[in-house]
Amino acid sequence: MLFYIFVSIIYLIYINIISTKSLHMLQQNRYNRGYKYVKWLLKNLKENFVNYNLLFILFILFYFSENLLAYINYIAILLFIFLIFVFISNKKKETTKIPLKYTARIKRLIATNTLLHILLIIITLLNYSDNNLPLYYFILGLIGYLNPLIIILINFLNRPVEKMVANHFRNQAINKLNSMTNMEVIGITGSYGKTSSKNILNDILNIKYNSFKTPANYNTPFGLMITINNHLDKYNDYFIAEMGACKKGEIKELCDLVHPKYGIITSIGLAHLETFGSEETIQKTKFELIESLPSDGIGILNADDPKQKSYHINNDCKILWIGVENKKVDAYAKDIELSHKGTKFKVVFKGNDKEYDFQTKLLGINNVYNILAGILLGHELGISIADLQKAVKGVEPVEHRLQMKKYFDINLIDDAYNANPKGCAMAIDVLAKMPGKKIIITSGMIELADKEYFENKKIGELIAKNKIDEVILVGKNQTKAIQDGLEEEKYNNKKIHITNDIMEAFEILKKLDEGNTYCLLQSDLPDIYNE
Repeated sequence: MLFYIFVSIIYLIYINIISTKSLHMLQQNRYNRGYKYVKWLLKNLKENFVNYNLLFILFILFYFSENLLAYINYIAILLFIFLIFVFISNKKKETTKIPLKYTARIKRLIATNTLLHILLIIITLLNYSDNNLPLYYFILGLIGYLNPLIIILINFLNRPVEKMVANHFRNQAINKLNSMTNMEVIGITGSYGKTSSKNILNDILNIKYNSFKTPANYNTPFGLMITINNHLDKYNDYFIAEMGACKKGEIKELCDLVHPKYGIITSIGLAHLETFGSEETIQKTKFELIESLPSDGIGILNADDPKQKSYHINNDCKILWIGVENKKVDAYAKDIELSHKGTKFKVVFKGNDKEYDFQTKLLGINNVYNILAGILLGHELGISIADLQKAVKGVEPVEHRLQMKKYFDINLIDDAYNANPKGCAMAIDVLAKMPGKKIIITSGMIELADKEYFENKKIGELIAKNKIDEVILVGKNQTKAIQDGLEEEKYNNKKIHITNDIMEAFEILKKLDEGNTYCLLQSDLPDIYNE
């Protein structure tokens, strides 16, 4: 029995090590919201269930005889150590873009996972028999083999605890917001452009006020609670809350938490179509922000977006419109000059024939819309035109969103967080305007449901039509539609480079550099889409 206890300790080490991969994927799949983790498992059955863990249980089941019974503990130890070694060796070879973050939630999942396996070991100890050792090790091996499924159970078992934790932080955040009577909340949502719009607006408002925004991609209920509880203070005049959603009702949930007085919808497109189910549901969900505003609130909408212009708003709050193509709005941009150095444009306000010059370091027409929304809301909140011009000029590029940076001597246009048809098309247009050799690294777009192939094929066609010099595709299967689009436009096959590793893509990029090279890094998919 003592030897079995020792083997069980080795087993616990083994199970906690191999669980890191399943927990990593669970975290990247939003803790199975919308069954995203389950869908990932089904899509990667071979990777998750045809492995050395399977060989372990098959060995115990089919090849163990009474003659080997005396050596079973030694064999079990060697097998578990071998499996640990194989897992760690494979892990070192993998390219991880976003590592597992050991948040409090992940630590709770690890604790539950460990306790569940300790309970399993205790049950076997209470019924211990030397003759049953092959059965015990078969059960342990089977549980280890089914680890990706066990994590679903662990996540389910922790739901009551997570609900209690969420309620605690929610009440704390609500009480803090209620005490900050001089601060007003601005909500920003949309299928894409949320983070850029949030950062731009924050830079604009801070020219006169003390504004604070949600950091990074903190656009979920927990993200807002963490921001409120840990970062907001009594001196803030405005809190800019980025609001993300994957299904109907999630924007309303965020509005019920922070009660925004002002709201901006950036644009409405196909992002997360797979989880929303339909374009109509996406449209209605984004407008949950505007329909949650108080009657004295203000909503900023884009008149060039058909999904916004056609929607019947169920609210009597003030609505202000921006546009570039549509001039019958409250503020529009004209004479837009796009270059590799930035963007210049003029702004005209409703009821005022004067044209105001603005310039920014940001690239692309989408950022003109984002800036325009910030200018209009800032103007409504009493910021002078001169201060607005100064603020826009000082706006810094948002990380991974058409951010110009250097990779050795290569000019890298980092648009890695971009994964929507309109944004991808605009980024390719930005690349096409660069004064040098033009290269794109892309892995395509995801979560577009039945439109995914069609939209990715269009990206391939756009790359060819814009005469991009070289194409590096990451993921042979994932980028098949892009390959088809390139082929249809008779793009030179020798200029297409395919790899399954983003790091190898950068090695290819260095070899293709001829000086004065511009490379667009687009749609660098998370680890769950590694091939």
